[in-house]
Amino acid sequence: MRIHREGYMTIAATFLLVTTLVLIINHITPHQTFFHAFMYLAGLIFFLFIVRFFRSPKRTAIGGDHLIVCPADGKIVVIEKTYEPEFFKDERIQVSIFMSASNVHINWFPISGKVTYTNYHPGKHMVAFNPKSSMENERATTVIESPDKKQILVRQIAGAVARRIVTYPKDGEMVSQNDEMGFIKFGSRVDLLLPPDTILDISLNQKVTGQRTIIGRFS
Repeated sequence: MRIHREGYMTIAATFLLVTTLVLIINHITPHQTFFHAFMYLAGLIFFLFIVRFFRSPKRTAIGGDHLIVCPADGKIVVIEKTYEPEFFKDERIQVSIFMSASNVHINWFPISGKVTYTNYHPGKHMVAFNPKSSMENERATTVIESPDKKQILVRQIAGAVARRIVTYPKDGEMVSQNDEMGFIKFGSRVDLLLPPDTILDISLNQKVTGQRTIIGRFS
C-alpha cells in the first residue's frame, strides 16, 4: 500500500504518540494485565487507521475532453441547481461528494485546462454533509477552464474533524484531468459547480470513485 506524502508527518507523529503512551503505561503499572493488552490493541488499531487514511491507490484513470471525472471518493449527497455567489455569480448545477473517514482523501482535477481562480477561506467546522458547510466551513475554491472555455468550480470543504485543506494549483497553471489537485485531512466534502447545461451521469446517494466515475459531460 502506497502512502500519500501528506501523511508522512501525521503518521510519524501518531507513531511517536502511541509509543510514548505505551511506555508511560508500562512505567506506571509494569505488571502486565488485561488493561495493558487492551491499550496495546487500541493503539495499534488507531495507528493502522491513520496509515490507511493516507493511502494512495494506483488506479487506471478514465476521461476525455468533454467528460467531467469525479474528483473524490465518497457518496453523492447533493444534486441541485443553485446560485453560486463567489465566482460565477449565476445559476449552476451543484454536485456534492461527501467523503467519510474511510474514503481515500486525495482530490483530482475533473477536467484538463487552465486554473483561472484560486481562493482559500477560513471558516467553521460543521459536519461536511450539512448544506451550510459549502459557504460557512473552512474551504478552498479552484476554477478550471477547459480548452473550449467551459468552466468548473471545485470547492474543497473541511468537515467537523478536518483541520487542513491542501490545494496544489496556482492561478494561471495548466492542469491535466485526473492529476492530483489536493488533499483534505479527515472527514470532508467536495462540491462541483457545473455549467447549467451539463449532462449528468450520476444520481443522488450514488457511491463514486475518484478518477473512475464519470460525473457528467459538457453539452
